Amino acid sequence: MSTDIEKLVRAAVSEIVAKDAVNAMTKIREKKRIESISLDDAKFIASEVEKKAKEMGVNAVVAIADEGGNLKLCECMDNSYLASRDVAINKAYTVVALKMSTRKLAALAAPGESLYGIQFTNGGKIVIFGGGDYLEAHGKILGGLGVSGGSEEQDTALSAYGKKIFSEYFL
Repeated sequence: MSTDIEKLVRAAVSEIVAKDAVNAMTKIREKKRIESISLDDAKFIASEVEKKAKEMGVNAVVAIADEGGNLKLCECMDNSYLASRDVAINKAYTVVALKMSTRKLAALAAPGESLYGIQFTNGGKIVIFGGGDYLEAHGKILGGLGVSGGSEEQDTALSAYGKKIFSEYFL
C-alpha cells in the first residue's frame, strides 16, 4: 500500500515540477524580446525554407531584409532562375515597405482596386504577387522574407513556412 502512495506522491511531485519548469521557461521567453533579425537568424530561416523548397522540388531564391527593407541575406539554390534573385529581394523589400504580404497586396493592386499601379512606384521594386511575408515580433515588423523560383502558390507557401519558422523559433 505504501508503494501505491509513493507512486501517487512521486507522480504529483513530477507534475508540479514539470508545470513549474514550463512556467519558468515561459517567463524566460517573455523576457527575451527579439529586437532585430541577426545574420545568423536570417541564415537559419533561409536554410529551413530551402529544405522545404527542396522537398517541394523548387529551386528557390530566399531573401531576407531588415526592418528598413535593406537586404540582410540572399541565398540562391542551385539551378534557381537568374530572374528570381531580384524578385525575391524585391518581395522582401515590398513587405517591409508596405507592411503587408505580397499575396495581400496582389488583391489590392488588381485593376480597379485602391492600389492599382503601385508596382510602378519605388523604382519598380514593388512586387504584387505572392511569395513575400513580413517577420513581426511584439507588434513590430523586424524584416521581410521574399521567396521566388516556383509558381506563385509555391512561393507563397514557402514564404508562409519561413514566417512560421520565424515565429516558432524566435518568438
